[in-house]
Amino acid sequence: MRTHWSEDSIDYDGSQLRAHWILARFGLVGDACVGFRGACNVVTDEIADLEDLDGPGIAANDMVHFVWETFTSCDLLLAVHRQRLFAACAGELLQRMSGVPLRREGDDLYLGDGKLSISIATASPVSALLHFAVNATPGGAPVPIATLADLDVDPEAFGRALLAAVADEQESIHAARAKVRSKGEWLPGGRS
Repeated sequence: MRTHWSEDSIDYDGSQLRAHWILARFGLVGDACVGFRGACNVVTDEIADLEDLDGPGIAANDMVHFVWETFTSCDLLLAVHRQRLFAACAGELLQRMSGVPLRREGDDLYLGDGKLSISIATASPVSALLHFAVNATPGGAPVPIATLADLDVDPEAFGRALLAAVADEQESIHAARAKVRSKGEWLPGGRS
């Protein structure tokens, strides 16, 4: 999986969660995860989670965003599993960087009563996609939030570290899958 941290500020409006956006924007072909910093204001037509349609909105003034696209499988269930693993990796990393305990509920991270992250997984006809974002600084959110500033964590350092952690996790998953033999398969040296 390729990763890229963008030095450019990109405001997330939900339109980025589509097939080949990473290719069009960054020139990365195939499975890739990109990180960037910017505001968030998801317009109604771009809301993927049906529960959010009648909610308070999805917005914040300053977030660290991640968009991941994989062509391995378009399976939405697998995409949601990947989303949960992404949230768990983010939570573990933030706890190591800050020393502050966080709470994960499904694909969301919390610090006390403040919502630290947002996330969605979806599928296109050719790929599975996810968006995960963490509030960098306060402001603009329609719900009580927590931020990287509350944790005294540098947004870019966190973004780069999470991209590396997720890439390492994916490499480990692929290696684990490739080293397993089927039951009853012949073993070297004549063992069965």
